[in-house]
Amino acid sequence: MRARIVAGVCCRSAVFGFAILMASFSPAETAKPNPEIARARREVHMLDDVYKSAIVLITQHYVDGTEDLPAGKAFKALFKAMKDKGWHEVRLLDALGEPLNAEDKPRDDFERKAVKEMLAGKNYYEEVETKNGKQYLHAATPVPMAMDKCIMCHDNFKGKKVVGALAYTLPLDVPPASR
Repeated sequence: MRARIVAGVCCRSAVFGFAILMASFSPAETAKPNPEIARARREVHMLDDVYKSAIVLITQHYVDGTEDLPAGKAFKALFKAMKDKGWHEVRLLDALGEPLNAEDKPRDDFERKAVKEMLAGKNYYEEVETKNGKQYLHAATPVPMAMDKCIMCHDNFKGKKVVGALAYTLPLDVPPASR
């Protein structure tokens, strides 16, 4: 009889302990995965591959000297076109504290945190934000010192591994085909 009582107390204690443990998790930690966040993450990774591959190819084949259109400037025009058409927003962020353009300085808490994470060696950082009733995925990836040609315009890149970040903002409630 005593063994049954002890076992019953132990089982109840374990169940009670598990209930307390589960209650300590926030709803975000125990909620089902959001398919819109998964879709936006996939889109960020695809865009990041496209943009970074293209900028390297353009720099390799079309930038021979400081008189040529810098690939970074061309991509800022592309980023603006994507934003103007309602697809997504992407910003080039300086990570070294010496931007060629003041517009490349991180301008909010997310961008400052993202740059810090990239400099610490992370390959991806994200946050979800609700703004004016809409949800957005903010994500960032590092901009590495990819090739020696970059030093033609950016002499402060020499010897650096990460020189910046690309910061993406994608709406979560609108599928890409609907935009």
